Amino acid sequence: MAKIATQTINGKAFEYALLLEFFEKLNKVTKVSIIDNSPYRNALSCYLGFSEDEKSQYRLNASFSVNFLLDLEPRLSNDINEEDILELEIVADKAGQTGDVRDVLAIRSLQKWEIGISAKNNHRAVKHSRLSNDIDFGEKWLQVPCSQNYFTVIKPIFDQLGRLRKESNASKTWLSLGDYHSSVYIPVLDAFKDELILLDRNNPGIVAQRLVQYLIGNKDFYKVIKGKDKVEIQAYNLQGTLNLPFGNVKPKAKVPKLKLPSRLIEVAYQNNSKTTLLVTLNEGWQISFRIHNASSRIEPSLKFDINLVSSPHTLFVNTLFLDNG
Repeated sequence: MAKIATQTINGKAFEYALLLEFFEKLNKVTKVSIIDNSPYRNALSCYLGFSEDEKSQYRLNASFSVNFLLDLEPRLSNDINEEDILELEIVADKAGQTGDVRDVLAIRSLQKWEIGISAKNNHRAVKHSRLSNDIDFGEKWLQVPCSQNYFTVIKPIFDQLGRLRKESNASKTWLSLGDYHSSVYIPVLDAFKDELILLDRNNPGIVAQRLVQYLIGNKDFYKVIKGKDKVEIQAYNLQGTLNLPFGNVKPKAKVPKLKLPSRLIEVAYQNNSKTTLLVTLNEGWQISFRIHNASSRIEPSLKFDINLVSSPHTLFVNTLFLDNG
């Protein structure tokens, strides 16, 4: 069996800890059920692999997060009647490919209501997307196909990488190319940059909005980032489905709706960098795209590490500092 990356194991354990805290806190006040599926069993298995001390640290982070979310989401603890069961579910990873980045769901079918949480363990990247000869990032990310000119520019670069890999039986390394930042990264980034600007020009008002939706998700969610002695909660309330009242029971804090961007302002290299583009959009959004090779050996594709540099001032962010006694 392939070894699962430590980052993944930590993330899955945190998902389980969140689900467990939701169950234990809410089970006392409303009917709760856990959906027993393979993502749930996988997360449980990752969680059980940790020591008692580590598990209690996960639980502490999760407990602080869940207490805070209960204040923001009155529907978690309030039901209409006996049939109004709150279901807790851990979502399969492949949902992220369709633009749903939520890991843990709390669902009330009777109220036609759900909220989702994206659980992060010490990491803030929003996406890891690839570029290659046969990936049309325009179509895949924005539902607007890339131009033929884009593929004409990148094809020779990726074809050459493919040839080098094949001729060396996949043994040739990136380092053997010398300054591959200048020979590979920059021409690919330039092509990506020009194409993104062109797509935005040809599809005004669409590309900027869809880019953000692709990167942060097409469903509203809370992002819970577990740190060493703190936990940060961010609310991505793009559609206005978070923070709803339950009848007369109002949330204890207000989560504003986020404005999506409508235009690209600038796509430029980060200062003194040959690997990172900064994409600046209106409404306060800025995203960094750092290109890198996923392996030390040459392959005919490159990976982006994509991060949100800045978001609208209306993004709800709250940091909870843990009391470890």
